[in-house]
Amino acid sequence: MMSTSIRFITLLVLSSFIILISSALFSSCKNYHRNKAYPNVSLSSIREGEALAIKYCQSCHALPDPSMLDTKSWEKGVLPSMGPRLGIFEFGFEGYPSFKNDRSLDSNFYPSRPLLTLKEWQHILDYYVATSPDTLPGQSRKQRIENNLSLFTVRLPSISYYNPTTSFVKINSNDSLHPALISDVLKQTMYSFNENLHVTDSIPTAGPVVHIDFTEKQMMACNVGVLNPNNGRAGKGQFISMGIAGKMQEDKHVLFDSLQRPVQITSADLNNDGKNDYLICEFGFLTGALTWRENIGSNEFKKHVLRPLPGAIKAYVDDYNKDGLLDIWVLFAQGEEGIFLYSNKGGGNFKQEEVLRFPPTHGSSYFELADFNKDGYPDIVYTCGDNADYSPVLKPYHGVYIFMNDKTNRFAQEFFFPINGCYKAIARDFDNDGDLDIATISFFADYTRQPEEGFVYLENKGNYEFQSFSIAETQTGRWLTMDAGDLNGDGLIDLVLGNFSMGTGIKKPKKDWRMGPPFMLLQNTGKKH
Repeated sequence: MMSTSIRFITLLVLSSFIILISSALFSSCKNYHRNKAYPNVSLSSIREGEALAIKYCQSCHALPDPSMLDTKSWEKGVLPSMGPRLGIFEFGFEGYPSFKNDRSLDSNFYPSRPLLTLKEWQHILDYYVATSPDTLPGQSRKQRIENNLSLFTVRLPSISYYNPTTSFVKINSNDSLHPALISDVLKQTMYSFNENLHVTDSIPTAGPVVHIDFTEKQMMACNVGVLNPNNGRAGKGQFISMGIAGKMQEDKHVLFDSLQRPVQITSADLNNDGKNDYLICEFGFLTGALTWRENIGSNEFKKHVLRPLPGAIKAYVDDYNKDGLLDIWVLFAQGEEGIFLYSNKGGGNFKQEEVLRFPPTHGSSYFELADFNKDGYPDIVYTCGDNADYSPVLKPYHGVYIFMNDKTNRFAQEFFFPINGCYKAIARDFDNDGDLDIATISFFADYTRQPEEGFVYLENKGNYEFQSFSIAETQTGRWLTMDAGDLNGDGLIDLVLGNFSMGTGIKKPKKDWRMGPPFMLLQNTGKKH
């Protein structure tokens, strides 16, 4: 018996040794893509850099492959912005804006001492810079985007002004007096429109409204505070009600304040106590959080943190497992990107599950839950295309994706349509043929060569085949936001696009968006090709 055990242990040790040797040989033989502009970077430094990236970079987010970005973006943008997270503030790059002295950050946000040596950091730099491509490949589509969509008729509002900066658009089909709403950042004003797109009312807003949660008699307006990236707490949530003769009135009492760039505030009874609680996506910048505020009565709320990280950009509240408790689906961008499901366990407790994970280079921008195969389980429509950060180059993986649910909330990619800088996708049966089509907008399109990417309509042909269309008139705006709904009550789903004419990260086209409309209505005619 003893000799058998010793023999087994010996074989186990030998097997482990062989596996280790094989792994080492595989690593030493790995063929890296070598950037010819960096011939002097040693192979040993590249190997060491990859091992260190796995150890340090992967501790915060999915490990990005060097091929995901071009060399310049790694060298001059992404890596300089990541160094401070490891306590590295000086490593030979100039012009990087350090947030080390930002008073809005906790004093312990950055490590008190470097987590690795400058030599080790140089290895990481060598790995990404010396093995990444000079330029990224262009996007490849099976079909061109046809500029002849006849399903929608373009309609413009009665007002126009120079340099519109529309941060929010909404079709509110439940309000016949004010079925359309927009918010403008520079004007700090929210406007309401009738179905003829004439202004019916306006109200000043102390900051950009980016989301509204509608209840029966009032609206919870989510004010982001300061739109540009920052770590401050200038965001707030307050009610806007419809007063006498349908006039909008802002509640002087701010229900939630000191929020970190909130992008969505949603009311729901999350603990089944009969009172309205609120889920808040504080997108933030370097810091932020996904929280829910428990209603304890008398306009008092107790804060609960679901995830103490920035980037919560879109959330849905739904009882997906039909147990009588409301669950939460959330898309996170800003580093550790992915879609998370928070299953409600009762008593205000939630279990977090990572449903999908994306590399931090993706620039996740939006997602929807939609049942494409009509099996009763939610599938996912997802877009990535944020190009405003440290790598403002066109990326071949930007676009709209469909991930199918296997009925156990495991999702697999079924469809991808490349769109540079894709920012939002809405899945609806726009042409009333019984399946889901997709309408998309891009805020970072390839405007000089493919301006039709700004708005793309994907008509569902079955078996996950879609035919792509655009409308020439949509090229007069730079669309930051979009909504779908029946504006005029004819039973057809219309679209409204919001023009945010400012912004960086792209080459501007010949057409001046500042002269474009604040929004554009695409009225559904029901006329298919």
